[in-house]
Amino acid sequence: MTETLNQRIAHALSRIRNPRTGHDVVSDEMVRDVATTTGGKVRLTLLLAADDPATLVRDVRTALERVEGVAEVHVDVKDPAQTAPAPAKSRALPVMDDRPAAPRPHAPTPVTYPHLGRIIAVSSGKGGVGKSTVATNLAVALAKSGARVGLMDADIYGPNIPRMMGVDAPPAVVNEKIVPLEAFGVKVMSLGFMIDRDQPAIWRGPIVMKIITQFLRDVAWGELDYFIVDMPPGTGDAQLSLVQATMVNGAVIVTTPQEMSTGDALRGVRMFQRVGVPVLGIVENMSWFECPHCGKPTPIFGSGGGERLAKETELPLLGQIPLYPRVLEGAEVGQPIVVADAGSPAARALVAVAERMADAARELAAT
Repeated sequence: MTETLNQRIAHALSRIRNPRTGHDVVSDEMVRDVATTTGGKVRLTLLLAADDPATLVRDVRTALERVEGVAEVHVDVKDPAQTAPAPAKSRALPVMDDRPAAPRPHAPTPVTYPHLGRIIAVSSGKGGVGKSTVATNLAVALAKSGARVGLMDADIYGPNIPRMMGVDAPPAVVNEKIVPLEAFGVKVMSLGFMIDRDQPAIWRGPIVMKIITQFLRDVAWGELDYFIVDMPPGTGDAQLSLVQATMVNGAVIVTTPQEMSTGDALRGVRMFQRVGVPVLGIVENMSWFECPHCGKPTPIFGSGGGERLAKETELPLLGQIPLYPRVLEGAEVGQPIVVADAGSPAARALVAVAERMADAARELAAT
């Protein structure tokens, strides 16, 4: 007999072991309130004690994403000491509809930061698509056009902005405000400035929220026109924390042409739309490799994925960025391509994306 989605979810969870206890997370009653939608969205609560490994959150999310029929996974992490005991009698997994969830009474009210200008999140559905590279080059391109720009690295699990921007030093504190570092006319703040390069960031949702709030509230950003936020991949704690902490004016979704990448990017689009953040458009990175000798474009990672995603979501395709070796080389040594090789096709494409993104943000603000 074919297993139902709920049965497949329960089976996947039963194979995840807590190394602290040696038992699976279901037997340890660590999983609560598992709910699914008819469209394959899954939401659950994971009870994580102080001495439990935080990697269990990732293990649960990864295991469920691999389950046939699952389209999206959201894991809420709670402290078991502050949670009521599980009911004595287990119940079947509830099925929710796809309507936006009603706001919770205890949800934090987003704070407006007018001095930050237009707050734009650069996000992706999966890692490895060049999201941080796009974010840094968009910020630098805006600064080169004369705008006052801040760049916040919200990817606390893998902060790469310091290396890509070529700055890495403990920031000063003046009058109880953290002073951001500057590079290429952009004010920059990253957790990477404050922790050792080999220190893993194994933090739960509440800590992520505190870090993002501190970067918004306690950094001396000054008066900005654009505030670019480089998000971690996926649709997890950092994205939710940002939209709960402040009013985000728009999001840009980065993908590559592959169907696997665009499928994940679609989830990123829907996540921002679900929480009321307008998506300004899609950026397709690594669209093709242009031969340096003959100029012939070769679509190494397929073609048309970004355009198809834009049509499906009824969003503009802000641009297609060719695969260019100097983009990687510049990221490694802290030289964004829009500075290191401003005349290259990749740099010109990124500058065009920055202009279209700014136009979309202005049009949105005018409506």
